[in-house]
Amino acid sequence: MTATNILFEVGLEEIPARFLDEAKHQLEVKTKAWLEDLRVPYEDISVFVTPRRLAVIIKNAAEKQPDIEEEAKGPAKKIALDDKGEWTKAAVGFTAGQGKSVEDIYTKEVKGTEYIFVNKFVEGQHTFDLLSNFAEVILHLNFPKSMRWGDLNLRYVRPIRWIAALYGDKVIPLEIAGTASSNITYGHRFLGESVELRSAEDYQAVLREQYVIVEPMEREKMIRDGIDQLQAKNEWQVAVDQDLLNEVKHLVEYPTVFSGAFDEEFLVIPEEALITSMKEHQRYFPVRSRAGKLLPNFIGVRNGDNRYLDTVARGNEKVLKARLSDARFFYEEDKKQTIENNLKKLERMVFQEKLGTIAEKTNRVTRLTESIADLLALEANTRQRAIRAAEISKFDLVTNMVNEFTELQGVMGERYASLFGEDERTAAAINEHYMPRHAGDNLPKTVEGALVSVADKLDTIIGCISVGIIPSGSQDPYALRRQAMGVLQIIKVREWPIRLEQLIEATYQQFAAIGIPTREKREIIKDVEEFFKHRASFIMKDANIEQDVIEATLDAGIGYFDFTFEKASLLKDKRQDENFKTIQEALVRAINLADKATTDRIKTELFENESERLLYEAYQRVTHQYQNAIAARQAEKALDFLEELAQPIHGFFDHTMVMTKDEALKNNRLALLNSIAIMIQTYADLTKVQWKQQY
Repeated sequence: MTATNILFEVGLEEIPARFLDEAKHQLEVKTKAWLEDLRVPYEDISVFVTPRRLAVIIKNAAEKQPDIEEEAKGPAKKIALDDKGEWTKAAVGFTAGQGKSVEDIYTKEVKGTEYIFVNKFVEGQHTFDLLSNFAEVILHLNFPKSMRWGDLNLRYVRPIRWIAALYGDKVIPLEIAGTASSNITYGHRFLGESVELRSAEDYQAVLREQYVIVEPMEREKMIRDGIDQLQAKNEWQVAVDQDLLNEVKHLVEYPTVFSGAFDEEFLVIPEEALITSMKEHQRYFPVRSRAGKLLPNFIGVRNGDNRYLDTVARGNEKVLKARLSDARFFYEEDKKQTIENNLKKLERMVFQEKLGTIAEKTNRVTRLTESIADLLALEANTRQRAIRAAEISKFDLVTNMVNEFTELQGVMGERYASLFGEDERTAAAINEHYMPRHAGDNLPKTVEGALVSVADKLDTIIGCISVGIIPSGSQDPYALRRQAMGVLQIIKVREWPIRLEQLIEATYQQFAAIGIPTREKREIIKDVEEFFKHRASFIMKDANIEQDVIEATLDAGIGYFDFTFEKASLLKDKRQDENFKTIQEALVRAINLADKATTDRIKTELFENESERLLYEAYQRVTHQYQNAIAARQAEKALDFLEELAQPIHGFFDHTMVMTKDEALKNNRLALLNSIAIMIQTYADLTKVQWKQQY
């Protein structure tokens, strides 16, 4: 059977760079699923994306579907035959629909009922005849935002301008939004032209001649190579931001790297503002000396070749100069203000309609910071710095610089606080209280920063949930999920001796004192704790901890999260240990009968055999040591003490009838098991754990 390459390319107006990676992934997944549904064998597929095109090449696709013989199931035999043993209309209709006759029928039993069947031969269709419905693959790509154009009802990421579709050298007929397919593609918007494709194999080479590099990773390599050449030539140091590189490679079809400069006088602007102006607004790569000093230079990427690069550089320098002039003006104006004046302006900034202004939020966060500091018994200087950081944590939100560069909130707060004479650690805490800003971001380095960060995030989370703002699906306007993750990560790393439930209660009281909650306390606390449990579960899953272990350790609440996480990690490892299996079985045996207990009083005078006494003595011996280990949050040590109960528990069940007819004896034995079970379940609900060996 011969094989042929297939090309589909959809040309569009410029697609936002941030959409392209996901579009590439979807196009690959959906194309593979489409080919599988069509039953068309192929060797491989390659997917290409640029700002102006989405394309896929299917390599060595079979000329036709394979022929198949399949068994078709019809109605039950009792329906297919009438009382006289003749085939009914149901049977005749079934066979006709399969291209067969009643002579081809045979019967088989399926789950105790006989059905009629026929074998049918399905000849494979020619691949070319199946390809027109690839339009459905294109139309089912999902994008964060779509648009309509002209008088069409179709909503798509951007207007479709051309479609190239080839089966070898033959055009595949298909149409989308009034645009019909052909063998014509289009090169670079300014340097290329329309060009005829003779076959799918020519696609990449033809477009390369038209200044289009369709493979994103090749564009990335061209950019990296260009940066490396400039670094070597000028003895520069460029830390290539991968996120920026990903964006830039999707902004261009033919990348050419160039460098530019700006006046040294702009270096008086805080470095963070300079870098933000270059990276976020102009998509430039900042440049440093080999010693790490920021230089008045930048590296940019042009969508085109290397002709007139000097002119391109000068144009970009002009644009950047205007940006930096604005930044310098904002900076100088901000320095004329005071922290106190800025704090007063926060009284006019609404945080959330039902939760009040930023100033009111800041006051709550300050009181909560003080409460947490007391729970942690922090020394006086650290406590005072943290409270001051909370008081002024939001003052930079009203500065000109943050108004222009919103991503610098906190960063400029630290800078300005230092300029205005605040303690160095207090200033750092203003920046750190926003951390972690995103997944994988750094956590606060200072105790003060960690404290204000947790207080601020708890205020947002519990405040929002109190007034009914709970994330659902992809809707999370206040980033509550990310903030909850941040709280748990900080607590875990810091190993704070505070239960999460204490922090939730302290935060709730801040709102209760001013009458903000709009629902019952019990309902709010339940929602908040459940919300945090989902985030804790996510963190544990990310550490490859199994769901049943997660549920077992979170059963009684999150508690001290670092300790809960350590217990879960330990139980995860114990699942691999065959020796632990009998220990777990013993502990679960005690738990399983505990709920039948009617009293917690154990009477030693009612013990009838040695196994009861041995179990009681083991319980007495272990209890104090176990409780000390739990209090010290020593997960492994605490589990070691529980393990000491395993053998006495097995011995107890081997020689003792717990559910005896004698009520006094039964209740006494259940009381003993209940006391042991209560202790075990302070560690984890081991009944939830599936102790299957992992291989």
